[in-house]
Amino acid sequence: MPYQLLEQHIKKHVEFSGEELKTFCDHFHLKKVMKKQLLLRYGTVCQFEGFVTKGCFRLFTIDHEGNENVLYFAAKDWWVTDIDSFTNQTPAFLSIQALEDSEVLLVNKSDKELLYERMPKVEKLFRIMTQKTLVSLQRRLIRNHSLTAEERYQHFISTYPEIAQKLTNLQIAAYLGITHEFVSKIRKKISKGQ
Repeated sequence: MPYQLLEQHIKKHVEFSGEELKTFCDHFHLKKVMKKQLLLRYGTVCQFEGFVTKGCFRLFTIDHEGNENVLYFAAKDWWVTDIDSFTNQTPAFLSIQALEDSEVLLVNKSDKELLYERMPKVEKLFRIMTQKTLVSLQRRLIRNHSLTAEERYQHFISTYPEIAQKLTNLQIAAYLGITHEFVSKIRKKISKGQ
């Protein structure tokens, strides 16, 4: 089942033959990650790119004052990595933690490079996914600069309802860059229909 999800995801972006799909998927291995377990710890080198097949992860940093800042959440059918650390093989600035019991298909750097060499379609696939990621990050930056905290919250819960219901106020606040008290206040206001 996990590999079928990866195959379905690939087919949305690039047309692969059955043999190409098998070759691609053979370079990934399944890892089960328990709730609260780290998939990547800040300061270690990220050795993988992962495709989430079950559960949800958060990618975050902790600032000098101990505040958590969430870069993004990765749920089923999303990719997860510290792209800077993985690409440059430098210590990670991010930690990646499972928010619930999760499963992820991982590919290491050498296998990914091998796929690039043997299957030109793989480069096209990752180029398309990288472009989509950049668009998403750009849109998020624009929202953070142009929308109120309440508008950002509304956008988040309407765009990612399945993720939002798995998160605590603290986690949502760390993603939106606001206090968890403000998230509580917004949720109360919404529940009262104001």
